[in-house]
Amino acid sequence: MRLADITDLTEQISLTPLQALGIPIAIAGAVVLSLGTQFQHRGVSLVEGSSGASGAKLDLRQLGLLIRRPSWVVGTSMLGVAALMQLWALSLAPLIVVQPLGAVALVVTAVVNARVARHRLDAPTINSILFCLLGIGIFVTVAAVFAVEHPIRDQQLLTVLCLLLVVGIGLGLAWWRWRDRASAIFYVIAAGVLYGFVVTLMKVVLNRITTGNFEWLTIVCLLGVAGALAFGGYFVQLAHASGPPDLVIAGLTVVDPLVAVLIGVTVLGEAAQTPPWALIVFVLAGGLAVFGVFQLARHHPQLQAKTLVEDDE
Repeated sequence: MRLADITDLTEQISLTPLQALGIPIAIAGAVVLSLGTQFQHRGVSLVEGSSGASGAKLDLRQLGLLIRRPSWVVGTSMLGVAALMQLWALSLAPLIVVQPLGAVALVVTAVVNARVARHRLDAPTINSILFCLLGIGIFVTVAAVFAVEHPIRDQQLLTVLCLLLVVGIGLGLAWWRWRDRASAIFYVIAAGVLYGFVVTLMKVVLNRITTGNFEWLTIVCLLGVAGALAFGGYFVQLAHASGPPDLVIAGLTVVDPLVAVLIGVTVLGEAAQTPPWALIVFVLAGGLAVFGVFQLARHHPQLQAKTLVEDDE
């Protein structure tokens, strides 16, 4: 009876062996992402700190200084390698399986940053990270069982592009209105949302290239990727200037996959065979992961120390 139950469960898992290969590739990419983020954060901190500017503000002169910072260049290069590994994983496995695995970077970044910044990971910080990992872990486990891929239609792609335009305008207006008071959590969420669209659109591009369907709409898709990368990248640098690297990673590795998965489920139909109970699990697991991000922003020791300094002033 038990053997029969195991056989039934195995038959339910929709991933082929080749698709499953995307999982270790995505995990390795997450480690590279973590280390690259640490280097990039150091570069931004040195430039932003030496400028004498207050708050998270990076003008054109400071951006020029970043390019001459070896730590920032190394970190950015590593992020490029991580992105390529992520695309490789996406070309093998469904988006809603691969994308959430970036949360592995959160653990690596938290440990590395604690050693670099010479602070202890206290209980609230560790609990926040565990919330993120538990939520994403449950999400991936259920997604690996029920995720399926379908050919992407032009109407679906147009829907994603229109959503990106609306979201991009909304985030731009919000940043312009509250840029003097925006916190690190705003920047990581904004960057995570934009990067979620980047991942989705790149998945579409890969899908169309493999099916020989490269035409004008695919080019528009690439332009959307370029725009979202540019604005998302700028928000990431502002997040580095106003918060610790593990908060940046927490936002990106939770918000980014949740947005990408939401698009994959609602627009691309990757959860077409998912039963109602699994959709409820998706919502609860995603909410738990997002709760972890906000708790990390609230309890992180580096942010608390920064708040105390500002209060003393």
